[in-house]
Amino acid sequence: MALSSTLGVPRTDAVPRHVAIIMDGNGRWATQRFLPRVAGHKKGVDAVRAVVEACAARGVEYLTLFAFSSENWRRPADEVSLLMRLFVHALEREVARLARNGIKLKVVGDIGAFEPRLRELIADVEARTSGNDRLTLTIAANYGGRWDILEATRRLLAARPDLAAHPEQLDEAMLSPYLSMAYAPEPDLFIRTGGEKRISNFLVWQLAYTELYFTDCFWPDFDAGQLDLACKSYRSRERRFGRTSAQLKAPADVSSNGG
Repeated sequence: MALSSTLGVPRTDAVPRHVAIIMDGNGRWATQRFLPRVAGHKKGVDAVRAVVEACAARGVEYLTLFAFSSENWRRPADEVSLLMRLFVHALEREVARLARNGIKLKVVGDIGAFEPRLRELIADVEARTSGNDRLTLTIAANYGGRWDILEATRRLLAARPDLAAHPEQLDEAMLSPYLSMAYAPEPDLFIRTGGEKRISNFLVWQLAYTELYFTDCFWPDFDAGQLDLACKSYRSRERRFGRTSAQLKAPADVSSNGG
């Protein structure tokens, strides 16, 4: 299980180990070009492919994309249906490319709400790429951060029903393994495209000490160059994890053996 940023100090590298992205602005990108919203979503799939390749080339180990939130069901029914079809087509089309390029795919969220065909595709692609280790690509679909915490709590209590009578024994270390992304380190860098400046119920638990980066660039226009700008901003941050700047600048305490 990955180290919690509130229980210890995670490793910090020049290249973010884990990048999480809210891919916002597909519809507005299309509207600005007098195109139907579907055109923006289709163009957004191309951007996903480019960013996955760019992350792998730069040494990012984990990339998590917020594809469909639990609140997105509130959108018009025809748009939801379109998004589901795009998801199916993308999985069918990209599985060979993912396998060939060493990309492991995982999908997190309440996928029980999806049609059987989509659930079968998800299981198939996850199985076919499970042995890959160049980059772990996680798609958050029908996902919400609050859902994640509630589901983890339910799973923990199912495994440890005694905790219901002794809630004082419950701590972060007990709950963390039941979160949907327990297999990954917490994100180092969070990116949101499209100009909005909020996390929108995405990885509520995991973003505790993540560096946040917001850009006006719409998702279909987000490319390797835009990713580099985000990573440049990330490298300028001082990641203290509760410590002071002076502590970060102090030389390491090296013991002398007197020899």
